Amino acid sequence: QVQLVESGGGLVQAGGSLRLSCTASGSIVTLNAMGWYRQAPGKQRELVASIMSGGSTSLADSVKGRFTISRDNVKRTVYLQMNSLKPEDTAVYYCNADVTILLSRGVYWGQGTQVTVSS
Repeated sequence: QVQLVESGGGLVQAGGSLRLSCTASGSIVTLNAMGWYRQAPGKQRELVASIMSGGSTSLADSVKGRFTISRDNVKRTVYLQMNSLKPEDTAVYYCNADVTILLSRGVYWGQGTQVTVSS
């Protein structure tokens, strides 16, 4: 009913930048909060950044000053601009969205995109 498709991951050297995108499609009535999580090998999935439908944002302490989250409600897309990347940012990044569909509301996940930062 709802699909989230991520793009923009890849391999980058430390200090470099990447921009992730995640577009939602399907029987969507309202896109509520959207966010990005990441999971490194052997570690738990952690919240990186979130953005409410009105635009207010929240960032994990580890990425403040380096990452920016934004969204385009017309395109149903959320972005994660990642600057000054560090090797410890290496992980699979997952898009997440709180979505209202016709008769219910739920949380959906993308398939994940790999980000690898080399030292």
